[in-house]
Amino acid sequence: MEPLKSEVEVVNLFELERYCNRLLDAATFEDYCPNGLQLDAGRHEIGRLATGVTASQALIEAAIDWRADLLLVHHGYFWRGEAQPLVGVKGRRVRTLMQQGLSLMAYHLPLDAHDQLGNNRRLGELLELGPVERIEGQGGLLWRCRLDQPIEAGRLSQRLEAALRRTPLHVGPERKAIRTFIWCTGAAQGSIEQAAVLGADAYISGEISEPTVHLARELGLHYFAAGHHATERYGIEALGRHLGGEFSLETRFFDIPNPV
Repeated sequence: MEPLKSEVEVVNLFELERYCNRLLDAATFEDYCPNGLQLDAGRHEIGRLATGVTASQALIEAAIDWRADLLLVHHGYFWRGEAQPLVGVKGRRVRTLMQQGLSLMAYHLPLDAHDQLGNNRRLGELLELGPVERIEGQGGLLWRCRLDQPIEAGRLSQRLEAALRRTPLHVGPERKAIRTFIWCTGAAQGSIEQAAVLGADAYISGEISEPTVHLARELGLHYFAAGHHATERYGIEALGRHLGGEFSLETRFFDIPNPV
């Protein structure tokens, strides 16, 4: 196993959580899951930080193989409405974390919304099509880009594919150019009507559901389903890099393949 680098320092687990809570303004969000430390496995001196999108068994095992002290993710556990018993898949995941002394920290909506490190800010920057802005009054979750010159839907699709390494699914009018596009990463296809009200020619999110197709057609709006995992890969990676620099931690992002 590779030793820790000599310049790497350690930080207390609870100090790291307090810092993240302040940085991401976590207390201001009404979320579908708890944000912050979700599982304390007993190791409180953190020198190696593993990050990833979803706390799957594969990600847990990758972090353990790397000898991480803490796993930081966007999608953790204890979602609203899910069964509470720690049995089956969830039981196995939690058992593995506890047995290996690997604590779990997760930030969901606070990481989507952050104005510098968030998933939505990062997606807008990756597209490299123009200045991006967070739309006020939308919980920080809807972002917009207004282009100086309109582009065809095919070009936006190409930019998404180049940035995310995944071909997006496109639904929409055949010959409508795009001057303004709005996006929200992940499973935010339900905001397509709000995007239309806000003047978007195109709306980008991660997932698509059956009603989304009809709404896009009837609204005369381009819709791009660019992948839940693909659109939310970059916020948690950026947060990990930030923490590594702030606390002199050794960090590594593990990208567990997911076609959705």
